Amino acid sequence: MITLATDFGEPYPAAMKGVIARRTDADVTDIAHELPRQDVRAAAFWLRFVLPEFPPAVHCVVVDPGVGTDRKVLVVRAGGHALVGPDNGVLLPPARALAGEGDIEAFEVRVSDPESNTFHGRDVFAPVAADCHEVGVAECDRLPALSRTREFESLSFPEPTERDDGIDGEVLVVDGFGNVVTNVPGEVLDGRDRVRVNGDPAPVAPSYAHVGQGDRLVTVGSHGNVEFAVNRGRGDEAFGLDPGDEIKLRWG
Repeated sequence: MITLATDFGEPYPAAMKGVIARRTDADVTDIAHELPRQDVRAAAFWLRFVLPEFPPAVHCVVVDPGVGTDRKVLVVRAGGHALVGPDNGVLLPPARALAGEGDIEAFEVRVSDPESNTFHGRDVFAPVAADCHEVGVAECDRLPALSRTREFESLSFPEPTERDDGIDGEVLVVDGFGNVVTNVPGEVLDGRDRVRVNGDPAPVAPSYAHVGQGDRLVTVGSHGNVEFAVNRGRGDEAFGLDPGDEIKLRWG
C-alpha cells in the first residue's frame, strides 16, 4: 500500500497517482488532500493521529512550502513503515508515533533535475514512494538514490504548562467541524464538570450531544487531547480561537 497526504486539493494528486501506477501496482489510498495549506505542523498532527491505524505501508506526504528551494527530500523508516516527503519536519511526529519504542532511520534522497520546480509531488516524491514500495520497506535503503543521514529537520509539539489552578496550553489545529484541538492531555478533565477557558466558564461533557444544540462544551477528542466545541456549531467561532492561540484552562 502507498498512502497519499497533501495540501493540494484537486486535481494535482491524480498526477501523482498516474506516476505511481506507471511504476508499481501498489494499492493507493488517499489520506487527505485538503490538509491546511502550507501548514507543516497541522499536517504533522493529523498524520500522527491517522497513520498508526494503517498496516505497514509507504506514506507519501507533500506539505511543502519550501518546494523549489534547497530543502532535502527524505525517506524516514519507522515501525515497518516508510514515510516519503520534504525535510521540513512534517515526517517526524508521525514517524515517532509509528516507531513506538523502536528506532527511526532517515535517508536523504539524491534528486536529479525535476521536470518542474513547483510540483515535486509528481516529479520527486511519487516516484520515490513507488520505488520504496517496489523494493519493500525493509530494503528501501538499498535504493541507489538513498543515503543514510542523521541531519534532518525535526518538529515537536509544544508542551502545556501546569499551574496550581489549571493548565496553560496552545491551540494546535482546528478541524473541519470547527472543533478546537489543543495540546492539553485529556486526562486533566477527569472528575471535572466545569472549567474556565480564557476566563469564560464552559461545561465539561463526554460528547457533543450531552449539551444543547448550539451550546459550547469542553471535551476529549478522539486524538486524546482537550478540545473546545459546539454541539452542531463551530467551536473556533464560539471560543474565539485559532491555531497557535494560547489558552488558559482553569478549574472551578
